[in-house]
Amino acid sequence: MKNKNLRNMLILGACSLIVVFAVGMLINFDIIDAYTAQILTLAGINAIMALSVNIICGITGQLSLGQAGFMAIGAYSTIFIANSGVPLPVSIILAGIVTAFFGFLIGFPTLKLEGDYLAIVTLGFGEIIRVVFVNLKKYTGGPNGKQFPTIMTLNPAIAYMVIIGVLVLLIILIQNFIRSTYGRAILAVRDDEIAANSSGISIFRYKMIGFVIASFVAGIGGALYAPFIGFIKPDMASFNKSIDYLIFVVLGGMGSTTGSILASFVLTSLQEFLRFLQNYRLLFYPVILMLVMHFRPQGLLGTKEFSFIKTWEDFPCWKDKILGTLKIKKSEKKGGAE
Repeated sequence: MKNKNLRNMLILGACSLIVVFAVGMLINFDIIDAYTAQILTLAGINAIMALSVNIICGITGQLSLGQAGFMAIGAYSTIFIANSGVPLPVSIILAGIVTAFFGFLIGFPTLKLEGDYLAIVTLGFGEIIRVVFVNLKKYTGGPNGKQFPTIMTLNPAIAYMVIIGVLVLLIILIQNFIRSTYGRAILAVRDDEIAANSSGISIFRYKMIGFVIASFVAGIGGALYAPFIGFIKPDMASFNKSIDYLIFVVLGGMGSTTGSILASFVLTSLQEFLRFLQNYRLLFYPVILMLVMHFRPQGLLGTKEFSFIKTWEDFPCWKDKILGTLKIKKSEKKGGAE
C-alpha cells in the first residue's frame, strides 16, 4: 500500500510539474499574455493561503481570523533576509520557518481557547501585526509600504512556474501529511475531542502541530507574494484579507484541499472577469457567494477530494462489473456461433 501511494504521488507530482512547465513556456513565448499570467499566478498565491486556512479551519477544526497576519510576517521576513545577502530561494524557506515560529508563540497560549474566543484572539493578532508594521517605518516603509523588485517581478513566466510549482509541492506534502499518523490524529481531534482524548491523543499537541503547519504555509504564501508583486504594505495583514482567504475555503468546502484550491482560482478569476462592471462588481461578487451558500452550503466539494489517479485495484466493484460484462459478451458470441 505504501509503495502504491508513493508511486501515485510521484506520478501526480511529475505530471503536475510538466503541466506547470508547459504553461510557463507558453507564457514565456507570449502565447499566454502577461495579464492572464499575472491572474493565474495571483490565484496560485491565494490558493496557498487557502491551503493555510483550510489546515487550521477545515482539518484542525479551529477558527482562525489572523492568517493574513502570518502572510505579512512571511512577506517582510523575506525582504529582511534577502537584503542581508541570502539567496531568494533560501530566504523564502527561512521566512516560512520564521512565520512557523511566530505561529508557535501565538498558538501556545491561545490554542487552549475554542470557537469564538480563538477567532477573536487571532483577529487581534492580525491587527497587532498590521499596527506594528505600520509603526516600524524604518524597516517596513510604514503605511506607504516597501518595494522589493526581483526577477519574479520582471519575468511573469518565472513567477508563474515558481509559485504554481510551490503550490503543487505543498498540495502533495499536505495530502500525504493528512494520510499519516499525525494527520489522522488531527482529524480525530477535529471530529470529537472527547473521543480522541480518551484514545490517548493529546488534544493540545495536535492542535499546535496543525496551527504551526498552517502558519508555515501562510508564511510561504507571503514570502512568494513579496517578490512577485515587488511591493508590500502593512495592509496585507488586515482583517479583510483574512476574510477573503476564509471565503475561499468555505466556498470550496471546509476540509477539502482541492475544493479550496478550485475556489481560489475561480474567485480570483471572477474578480478580474467582472472588472468591466467597475464598482458594481462588488455587488455581483457577494450575490454569487450567497447563491452558492444557499444551494450548496457545504461548499463546492464539501469534505471530498478530487483525485487525479484512480488505480484498477481501488475499484474492485468496477472491476467485477467489467469482467462480468466481458464474460456475458463472450457467452453470447459462443451461443450465436452455435
